Amino acid sequence: MTTPLDVEKLLAYKIPETHDEYDPKDVILYAIGVGAGLSCEIDETRFVYEQDLQVLPTMALVLGTPGFWAMAPESGLDWMAILHGEQRLKIHAPLETAGILVGNTTVTDLADKGPGKPALIRAKKEIHTLSGTLVAETSETWFIQGAGGFGGERTLPTEPRAQIPQRDPDYAVVLPTNAAQAAIYRLSGDRNPLHIDPAVAASAGFDRPLMHGLGTMGIVGRALVHAACGGVASALREMNVRFTAPVFPGDSIQTHIWQDGETLYFRAYRNGTEQCVIDNGFARITPPAP
Repeated sequence: MTTPLDVEKLLAYKIPETHDEYDPKDVILYAIGVGAGLSCEIDETRFVYEQDLQVLPTMALVLGTPGFWAMAPESGLDWMAILHGEQRLKIHAPLETAGILVGNTTVTDLADKGPGKPALIRAKKEIHTLSGTLVAETSETWFIQGAGGFGGERTLPTEPRAQIPQRDPDYAVVLPTNAAQAAIYRLSGDRNPLHIDPAVAASAGFDRPLMHGLGTMGIVGRALVHAACGGVASALREMNVRFTAPVFPGDSIQTHIWQDGETLYFRAYRNGTEQCVIDNGFARITPPAP
């Protein structure tokens, strides 16, 4: 985007409320989309088989959302200029294997880094059952390249950021991805062509389509479940990340995890420790029963 963010147009755009009806097939598709079943060393049958099926808590990131809503012309956003900076997830009630959830997404904060510099957008989503029970809430921060200069505040309201401990990690979990990872993940709702179309990826400065940031977050979420939750998906109740570099289909993701009781800190790398892709990771868990 070469012009400042059109704040009036953005704030006038009503992000569609979403009613998501899902079933075990959708739960399994999401799990496969974030790589469940690819590791030869970890049994993940419970995430990909309808018998005794568990729902990965990061599925809340794709439920109750209208997909990549920034592609709507009515939003006034140049979606090709968007970089996903941070994501937060808090689970209030474990996800069922089937149901109907209602999602409401709103833009809550804007920041202006100055003319020719990025604009920042923070949007929050709540998902409820039809009866009104709050199931989960999410918060995401986007950087819109070149969209500064609209006259807003310089910074977004502060959200706590985790500091990684200065010691060796307690766990290191390596999980593979495959060449079709982004193609599978997008079937759970995010149809941004950046993750499937080589021409779109090239126009954005990448030599090939890249993984969805939330797909990477889902893979790292699996690592937390296996390392610190005894494989019990519902034990992961909160997860915050800062994205620092892209991941490409076929990369492996190595997650380093530090545990302090019910609090986890983590950092993730692609292909060994070639490049940090998630930093300042923070999670809360409910320890599994002995």
